[in-house]
Amino acid sequence: MSDTYDLHASLGYQMSVTARLLERGFETRLKEIGLTRITWCILLAAGPQRLSQPSDIADFVGIDRTATSRALRQMETAGLIARIGGDKDKRTTFVGLTPDAEHKLEQASQHAQQNAGYFEDKLTKDESSTLRALLVKLRADEDDPLQRL
Repeated sequence: MSDTYDLHASLGYQMSVTARLLERGFETRLKEIGLTRITWCILLAAGPQRLSQPSDIADFVGIDRTATSRALRQMETAGLIARIGGDKDKRTTFVGLTPDAEHKLEQASQHAQQNAGYFEDKLTKDESSTLRALLVKLRADEDDPLQRL
């Protein structure tokens, strides 16, 4: 009989549990101000990153264009973004933040910094740097994880 897979010792399990722990408190704070992780990421894309086209926003957030369009419609209805059609090409859409969105983005960014700081404080600067480098290394060339199976 082969060795039994040790779930709790596996890298995937440890990374998943840690990621959920990192996300849980932050997502609760986002919900309190009326945002989700995706809407916050879209606000970051359209705000500080100055991305104004939905396709660029989708690439930045890492979600498909259909999910981005759906989120943008909901955010427009909620008064968080304004979408403006292009002057020359009516199929072109530009996205901008409303004043309410800018306020929520500021709140969410403060929560993100606090959450990250809490966990960063558990590591030395060298450990934090090493962890980031290792995570980048694990994600390298992983556009299609099913391809390797």
